[in-house]
Amino acid sequence: MIDIINQFWRAFLFWDGQRMSGLAVTLWLLVASIGIGFVVSIPLAVARVSKKRWLSTPVRVYTYVFRGTPLYVQLLLIYTGIYSLAFVRSHNLLDAFFRSGFHCAILAFALNTCAYTTEIFAGAIRSTSHGEVEAARAYGMSWFTMYRRIVIPSALRRALPLYSNEVILMLHATTVAFTATVPDILKVARDVNSATYQSFNAFGLAALLYLAVSFALVALFRRAERHWLAYLAVRTH
Repeated sequence: MIDIINQFWRAFLFWDGQRMSGLAVTLWLLVASIGIGFVVSIPLAVARVSKKRWLSTPVRVYTYVFRGTPLYVQLLLIYTGIYSLAFVRSHNLLDAFFRSGFHCAILAFALNTCAYTTEIFAGAIRSTSHGEVEAARAYGMSWFTMYRRIVIPSALRRALPLYSNEVILMLHATTVAFTATVPDILKVARDVNSATYQSFNAFGLAALLYLAVSFALVALFRRAERHWLAYLAVRTH
């Protein structure tokens, strides 16, 4: 087993002996897409729960479309579909962006996870205690201040368990990045398998890497839940 690991670990961690690949690319895809999706989903979640239809309807349509179609299809549309449009290829900035499989993968992953995260946060905002809202109003807080200091922080804490599941699922979803020729863990495993025909060793090590990252994320979120959701824990006397 040690010989097998020594034979393949460099293929998963390094590319051409210099550039980071495999595990590092997968982690970067995850961090970039989750980060963008998280930041964008907060204002979208506020708009999603708004009583103004002109504000909530576009967000609802967006979340339905991206949650109702496979991520694999979304990546193909962004990577090959958009780039086939003439006006995209004629614009230097758009041409440079959509020509890169890495950029297209991050965009597809960010849009997909943002749709799911928006619905998670919107549900948490709807479940905010009416007493918290009334207390904020009693203090004379404006709508913006109430959401910034009371509603959103409270909703984010309560949404943490569901959001942790979304992050884990997003990690697993990055396996479709090889479609856009992004050298993530799975693409490196496929390349190793093609070169050595040792399928069990190549994909087995890839599975171990995904498992290790998943366990690390679970531990991180459990620690965060114990810190920010301690007030919801059952107290024993």
